[in-house]
Amino acid sequence: MHSFIPEKTSQRESWFRRSRQRTVLMENRRRLKKIFIGILVGVTVTIIYLTAEDKPEPLYGPGYKKNNFTASPTPEPKWDPGPYHVAYPRNYRFIMDDTPTCKTTSPFLILMVPVAPADVASRDTIRRTWGSEKLVLGQQIETVFIVGLPERKAAKQLQDELREENKQHHDLIQSNFQDSYHNLTIKTMVMLEWLAEHCSKSTFIMKIDSDILLHVKKLVSLLLDLKTPKENYMTGLVWWHSPVLRNPFIKFYMPKDVIAESEYPPYPLGMAYVMSLDLPKKILSVSPQIKPIYIEDAYLGMCLKRLGISPTDPPDESMFQVTPQHPLSSCDLSKVIAMTTTSISQMQVYWQRIQQGVQCGA
Repeated sequence: MHSFIPEKTSQRESWFRRSRQRTVLMENRRRLKKIFIGILVGVTVTIIYLTAEDKPEPLYGPGYKKNNFTASPTPEPKWDPGPYHVAYPRNYRFIMDDTPTCKTTSPFLILMVPVAPADVASRDTIRRTWGSEKLVLGQQIETVFIVGLPERKAAKQLQDELREENKQHHDLIQSNFQDSYHNLTIKTMVMLEWLAEHCSKSTFIMKIDSDILLHVKKLVSLLLDLKTPKENYMTGLVWWHSPVLRNPFIKFYMPKDVIAESEYPPYPLGMAYVMSLDLPKKILSVSPQIKPIYIEDAYLGMCLKRLGISPTDPPDESMFQVTPQHPLSSCDLSKVIAMTTTSISQMQVYWQRIQQGVQCGA
């Protein structure tokens, strides 16, 4: 019996050693966990502090100007934009804005052209064609281009080129959102901010894409018509009962958790639409209540619905054409206000024909 005691004692000591080792290991883990939590809290606080500071981006130099529209508070969104929403409203800034339009002038109609920063060819074509028309049927018309920040890979060079272009023409308005197709809603809302801030003495604005031919005289005739409202007015190629597309493999897919309804509210197609200049302020006033989707024209329809305002069909459906049958006859061209073109040369040819005079034959 006694011969087994040393062996049992040795087993007990081994068990106590293992127990102490486990205890020490657990204590070390607790200490490491506390240290990790402390570091995590410290890093989080530092990030919050740094991102809360309002610092200009040094790449784009001086001249930053806050978007001053204040009709309604627009707090930072509380949601993750994700693939279907965009980060608006936000406190974007205008970093280029020396155009005289609506500052030293009060045009009857402002033509606002959202365009990619690098697309100088489209801007120059518009300046040579319909954007060159300044006085039509006795009404002052002015054209300005709205851009965001250029692609990062060539941002510095392209930004310098934009500044030089604007020194020559003074018709660029630039805000500090990233310019991309997905951010067209941001571009549109920033455009409305600028209009609400500066253009209260003007009557109408047309948002028009850079590949659209505009028959300016036909547009001004419509706007001068006594039947055309001067308030709560929005027209273009209105899409009624536009379905919310549920196929995840197509471009404008929207899942039900983003939009539960089967149809969008009515809206004018984004290629070209006209609105009375009381609407930018009204749309901005309700926009904080509606999570913005990246389909900009449909989002405007959602804002109009919240306002209880419906867009208006033009007097003739041929006035706005998204897929015209080229080439247009003189009769067809005489009826058009805005239509999609397939090239710069095509836009130039159609505009020259309009300048020479187009009408329907007897």
